[in-house]
Amino acid sequence: MERIAKAKTVFLAGGDQSKICGTLKNSAVKELLQQKYAEEDSFTIAGTSAGAMCLSAVMIADAVNGEAMIGYDLDLDEGLGFINSIIDTHFVHRSRFGRLAHAIIRYPEMLGIGLGEDTSLIIEKGCLATVKGSGMVIIMDAKDVRQTNVETVKNACPIYAENLKVDMLTEGCVINVKTGTIDVSSAI
Repeated sequence: MERIAKAKTVFLAGGDQSKICGTLKNSAVKELLQQKYAEEDSFTIAGTSAGAMCLSAVMIADAVNGEAMIGYDLDLDEGLGFINSIIDTHFVHRSRFGRLAHAIIRYPEMLGIGLGEDTSLIIEKGCLATVKGSGMVIIMDAKDVRQTNVETVKNACPIYAENLKVDMLTEGCVINVKTGTIDVSSAI
């Protein structure tokens, strides 16, 4: 606890997001991290792979077929809550579009953030996220979905959604993760 109290940066490694969150969720460590995140301008919390997925409010714990979009095929759990979004990683190379779309259709008040390889979001002031890296970040927004069967779909049947919004961001693009506003004026 003393090391974390003095730390300027805490980095959560990859592995199993359910194990990481399960260990930290109701701990004094999580409370201290949240306090530092809220109160210290110079404090950074970061993660890669499963560690990045844990930072979201709702976390994708598992997708049985790896893609989701099939009723009852997606397990969601409480994340650590540093950002009010749902984060998925290895997004492009592992074809995770379907599972992130499924997750945010279930939680339309949150943005979906799909991080591609060699790409990150640097979030400042709790909401301004700048894309860094050679890949892309996919942003999904389900707040204007008009029709979906996500609540009524039968087991092993596909999910549909009308009017799901998807944005592709690259190096220098900035998104306000609270409002969904995008600024591409610094994009390369």
